[in-house]
Amino acid sequence: MLGLSLAATPAMAKKKSKDIVAEKPQVLLNTAVNADMKFEPENILLLDLSNGGRVAIRLMPTWAPNHVERIKTLVGRGFYNGVVFHRVIDGFMAQTGDPKGTGEGGSDLPDLKAEFNMVPHMRGTVSMARTNEPDTANSQFFIVFYPRFALDKRYTNFGKVIAGMEQVDAIVRGEPPVNPTKILQASFASEGKAQMMPPPPAPPVAIVEQPAPAPVVAPPVKAAPVAKAKPRTK
Repeated sequence: MLGLSLAATPAMAKKKSKDIVAEKPQVLLNTAVNADMKFEPENILLLDLSNGGRVAIRLMPTWAPNHVERIKTLVGRGFYNGVVFHRVIDGFMAQTGDPKGTGEGGSDLPDLKAEFNMVPHMRGTVSMARTNEPDTANSQFFIVFYPRFALDKRYTNFGKVIAGMEQVDAIVRGEPPVNPTKILQASFASEGKAQMMPPPPAPPVAIVEQPAPAPVVAPPVKAAPVAKAKPRTK
């Protein structure tokens, strides 16, 4: 199941001194995110939601190049159009990206190798969902409501919301929600697509009261003619 797993990580066995190999130094990443909508619009993902809002997400190729490329590929296919937020936990995150809407689906592309990084999971962070195995991210991603540092270096952080976070807050909660919020259209700012709005609600059906039928008056019953007896003749 392509979902979030917050189970405690088992302790790693201690290595013997002869087995210790010098690890590569951790590459420091610039965690600053440019919120200017005019800067690199090709890296700004726009999600038009069924709640009437538009969310802008700055994709960060310097954090996770392969994950960003996967998102761009799927958006170009129209993969996310019509997909619901199937798992939304209040105070935690909103998850989407499964065309089945169950949390068990993905795309036809191969799973991605993890690109865990040092960027913290803050409010508005966009990160890739996976199974308990690290290299199983595919198409599902989640947006964090509040800081969740327990996810750091365990899930691939590849972007951040730069506009419309209030629309993320308005996503319907549930696992799954009864009436889930949907992505109507996913596009990039560089495409200049107009925001797709949800259809207006159907007008209420007017109830026309039918007039009561007029009472049926039965015609008067005519008395049957009575034959007169003939006089007897002697």
